[in-house]
Amino acid sequence: MSAAPNATIVVRALNEGKYLGPLFSALKQQNRQDFDIILVDSGSTDRSVAIAEEHGVQVVHIAKDDFTFGRSLNYGCRVAKGDFLVLLSAHTLPMNDDWLNELLAPFADPNVKVSYGMQRGGDENKFSERCLMQSWFPDSDIVPQAGYFCNNANCAIRREDWQRRPYDESLTGLEDLHWAKQAVAEGGLVAYASRAGIYHIHEETWDKVRKRYYREALAFQDIEPDINYSVSDLVRYTALNIMSDLKSAMIARQIRVLPEIFQFRLTQSRGTFQAFKERERQSASDTSTEALRDLKDRFYHPSPRYLAGSAKVSG
Repeated sequence: MSAAPNATIVVRALNEGKYLGPLFSALKQQNRQDFDIILVDSGSTDRSVAIAEEHGVQVVHIAKDDFTFGRSLNYGCRVAKGDFLVLLSAHTLPMNDDWLNELLAPFADPNVKVSYGMQRGGDENKFSERCLMQSWFPDSDIVPQAGYFCNNANCAIRREDWQRRPYDESLTGLEDLHWAKQAVAEGGLVAYASRAGIYHIHEETWDKVRKRYYREALAFQDIEPDINYSVSDLVRYTALNIMSDLKSAMIARQIRVLPEIFQFRLTQSRGTFQAFKERERQSASDTSTEALRDLKDRFYHPSPRYLAGSAKVSG
């Protein structure tokens, strides 16, 4: 790795030893090697730290009790030396050896503040989550993208921009969307780089699925306080997503996943609805603007058209 890296890859981990070895090995195969890697470990009891050290990766520790998603990123970004901060989930794997080049390419435009890449699931992922990734991460570049959607399981920003605006450490998730929203509000652009693809593996119990959508819904309300999620939304989004997933399963001839589809979408909706009910505000209403309704659709029933908007689509 270069002594003067152009990028620093920041990876958060808690007991990710199963994935870190293949990830670090794949990063060593990238066509560009002007980067270093920082692992932010939040108390792993497996070999995560040892594997990182064996691969020459710098390890930064954060106490489990101090962990938030934004704070752990800030820990890693604070000691980063690269001009670009590349944020990568521990349970991922680049699809090709040009992943890093493709992810950083949009920064040729100085107005681009966030670049994020494609994600696809593996056999370990729930079928509905694989469908969700297909919708959120289309096959063509969107540069620039309308709005502030992004995902820092596979994302990059400039270090100088992070220094001006670190990640919010109070959020229960979606710190990437919060950061991008502020960047867009200041006139920055978000770029979707489809060829910067990764495989993103989730092996979750149903309780973990519910908790993930619960904490993300809590964060979504902090980011967009005027968005509501009513009983009619619960019914609408659950029905739409189940029908869409069932259609995809039939086309793929994966009949065995039909029960799983119902369980995933019901679990997702349950976690989301619980979070909104706990923070219900009498004054909250998402009927005031079409933009807020589109934003909710983008998040809970995504379609590539929500990402593109009126933006130029290339690729």
